[in-house]
Amino acid sequence: MIIVDNLRKTYGPTQALKGVSFNVAKGDVVGFLGPNGAGKSTTMKILTGYLLPTSGAASVDGLDVVDKSLEVRRKIGYLPESTPLYSEMLVFDYLRFAAEIRGVPGRRLRDAVDRVVGLCGLERVVGKNIVELSKGYKQRVGLAQAMVHEPDVLILDEPTSGLDPNQIIEVRKLIKELAEQHTVILSTHYLQEVDAVATRVIIVNRGEIVADDTRDDLLARASAQAIRARVRGPKHNILSQIGELMPGRRVDVTWSEGDYHDLRVHVTTDVRDRTVPEALADLMIKNGWALAELAREQVTLEDVFRSLTTSDGGAA
Repeated sequence: MIIVDNLRKTYGPTQALKGVSFNVAKGDVVGFLGPNGAGKSTTMKILTGYLLPTSGAASVDGLDVVDKSLEVRRKIGYLPESTPLYSEMLVFDYLRFAAEIRGVPGRRLRDAVDRVVGLCGLERVVGKNIVELSKGYKQRVGLAQAMVHEPDVLILDEPTSGLDPNQIIEVRKLIKELAEQHTVILSTHYLQEVDAVATRVIIVNRGEIVADDTRDDLLARASAQAIRARVRGPKHNILSQIGELMPGRRVDVTWSEGDYHDLRVHVTTDVRDRTVPEALADLMIKNGWALAELAREQVTLEDVFRSLTTSDGGAA
C-alpha cells in the first residue's frame, strides 16, 4: 500500500531525511517512532503531499506522491499533530465541509458525517461551535475529518494528544477497528500506544531508520537487560557507582525517592549475561547499602527505543 524508497529531504545544510526506505502492507498498523527532530513529521508530510522530497520516491497504492499528488490525497486521511480546525464553524458543518472538499457525493454527505460522529463519539457536541470544545473533543473532530471520506490509508500524528485516559482507550480501540479496512501509520511519543495497537514498529533517528520489525521481534533481539532494585543509601554515590560499574556498556538508571529507593537499571548487554545482577549485588554489599529487592525485569519497547535513539552512556 505504501512504498518509500531512499527518501531524502534537506533544509539548507540540514539533512532531515537521509535515505529512508520502508514498505507498508494493506491492513498494517505501523507505529512510526522517533525522538523530536528525527524526521517523523517530515516523512508524513511528504507522503501526504505537504512537502516535496529532495530526492527519492514514495507511492501510495501505486501512485507517486509527487506526480499523482491529488489522487494520493484522495486515498489518505491525515491528522497532523496540531489539528487544523475552523473554530468558528459548527462541528457538523465542518465535517460536512471536509466531506465535500474530499469529493463525497452530495447524496452521501449526511451518512458520511453521521458515521464519523458515531465512531469518534461526537454526538454530544455535533451542534456546537468548535471554539467551545475542549482540547480532547477538538482532537476527536480532527480524527473524524481524517476519516470522513473513508480513505484507504490513515496517517495519524499524535492522535491521542489531549485526551483523558478513558478517551485514549476508546481511540486505541477505534484504531484497531479501522485497521480491518484501512492501512494506518501512527506517529506518537507514547510507546504504550504502539504497544497497544501496532502490528509493526519503525524507529527513525537523525533522519535514518534504525529499526523496522514487529514489536515481539524487536524485544527478542534487544541487546539489553533491565534490573529492578530497592536499596537504601546515598543517592549520589549509588548513581555514580552504578554508572561506572560496567565500562563500555550503556547504563541508564531511573530513580524513585523513598525510604528505600526504587531503581530500574537498564544495561546494554547480552540478555544471557548473568554477571549484571551479580555485579549490582556485590556493589551494594561492598558499600553497606541495605538491599531489599533485586530482580530481572522484561525489557520493554521503551528500553529498545532509548538504546537505538541515544548515543551517550552513563547513569541518568
